[in-house]
Amino acid sequence: MPVRIRNFEHGIRLCWWVLLAVAIGLILLIRICLLAIPLERDEGEYAYAGQLMLQGVPPYQLAYNMKFPGVYAAYALIIWIFGQSTIGVHVGLLIVNIASIVIVFLIARRLISSTAGIAAAVSYSILSASSSVLGLAAHATHFVMLPVLAGTLVLLKPVLQKKMVFVSGTLFGIGFLMKQPAIFFMCFGAIYLLFRDWRSKLGLNQVLLRNALFIAASALPLAAASFWLWQAGVLAQFWFWTVLYAQEYARLYPISQVIQIFFREIGGVIGFGWPLWALAAMGLIATLFDKTIRHAAFFILTFLVFSGLALCSGFYFRPHYFIFVLPAICFLVGAIVASASNFCSQLARPLRLLPFAIFGAATSFALFAEREIFLLQRSSDAARTIYGANPFPEAVRVAEYLREHTNPTDTIAVLGSEPEIYFYAHRHSATGYIYTYCLMEPQRFARRMQREMIREVEAARPKYLVLVAVEESWLRWPNSEVEILEWIDRYTAANFRLDGLVNIVSPARTDYYLPLSIDPRSIQLSDYYLLIFERKM
Repeated sequence: MPVRIRNFEHGIRLCWWVLLAVAIGLILLIRICLLAIPLERDEGEYAYAGQLMLQGVPPYQLAYNMKFPGVYAAYALIIWIFGQSTIGVHVGLLIVNIASIVIVFLIARRLISSTAGIAAAVSYSILSASSSVLGLAAHATHFVMLPVLAGTLVLLKPVLQKKMVFVSGTLFGIGFLMKQPAIFFMCFGAIYLLFRDWRSKLGLNQVLLRNALFIAASALPLAAASFWLWQAGVLAQFWFWTVLYAQEYARLYPISQVIQIFFREIGGVIGFGWPLWALAAMGLIATLFDKTIRHAAFFILTFLVFSGLALCSGFYFRPHYFIFVLPAICFLVGAIVASASNFCSQLARPLRLLPFAIFGAATSFALFAEREIFLLQRSSDAARTIYGANPFPEAVRVAEYLREHTNPTDTIAVLGSEPEIYFYAHRHSATGYIYTYCLMEPQRFARRMQREMIREVEAARPKYLVLVAVEESWLRWPNSEVEILEWIDRYTAANFRLDGLVNIVSPARTDYYLPLSIDPRSIQLSDYYLLIFERKM
């Protein structure tokens, strides 16, 4: 190869590595600048459950929800290391995200080439931080994908010994322990292992034995967690919330509405990152028809299918659930970039830069389009831009007020779905119902749940009670049970006095009356407000 051509090829490779460094550096800077963005509801739940675990309280004892306990343990570890704060939580997310980006690169490089790895990693760094998938929040989906991707990377080792099969299965099992939909990734791992062993011409007995080892290893984390929960005396609660109630939750929307819900959400998820999604669509075609990358087709397409199944489990298509499919989308981006680079390598030298230029433009557009959020100076403004009038910034002030006016042994009750208040306040909830969504859903346990929450609150006699008058914190259905709503008025009138009010007047203005020192009748309430009640002496 002539020296000039060789130097030109080296220059192109250097451009790709510089793009990787710049993209990851920008995302790292953006995430660092927004570390203090207020926790949203899911983060509040995980952080509060992790906080309880550090106090020796097992999951499902003082905080009820249908998620598996792995994400609670992950949060407990994060806040133990980095501190029980918003910043501590998001530093943990930053580390998880960077590790995932690195593994996406390693997978795509092993499958196709370094260029594909760079394109996939850059794409994942941008898409996984996008507000379209609520990527700045430490959702369980991030914690699912890290061990799943790590287990996948192990499966791609050139020589896969039995101990590595066990390690890979265990990593997939840890992903499953984070959230139930990860069972589909476990299925992917088993199928890909079967395909790989078959292609390696292993004997049938050896193939079945290795697959059985993988499946057993995948089940091990959940088995260990179940034993621990049984020892802690909360296995029955775990079964009810993660199996029985979860089944009811999955049936709330009829199948006839599923397609409508999907297409309603997918447009917003693709959002500003549409050039990268378009490249992924072209990557799907390239994977099928380009001989230079066809060897990776089975892996990429199978991973895409099972990622889609994980997304569709329960037929809920909330924005952060799409994080399940982002690695597969990014592998497809890597495939088209590698395919285009292979093709253009045969053209005149200036044209060989075309794949780099197109991909660079696509990533630049995706980043620039979200500048409104990424360049905001205040984290509270970013939260308001992403989440609208949800009271996530207000939860910080309310929790501080509660913490200042209670003792560590006092309990508080939040009537609404704002568990982040418990975490910020460092106070126990008077009830295990840290969400009120399940109470409003038209499911067979709703009335029983409402009465149980009422009994728990009345028995605990909380010193303070916070009523969240925000629609998004209740999500009342037309046919919701209303017993608890009627009880709230009676209970607060008989046992509490109004001590504070937070009025979310507009996206740019919130009025705080902490404590309430004026006649509340003189305040014009908006559609979004919180009432803080103190127990009468």
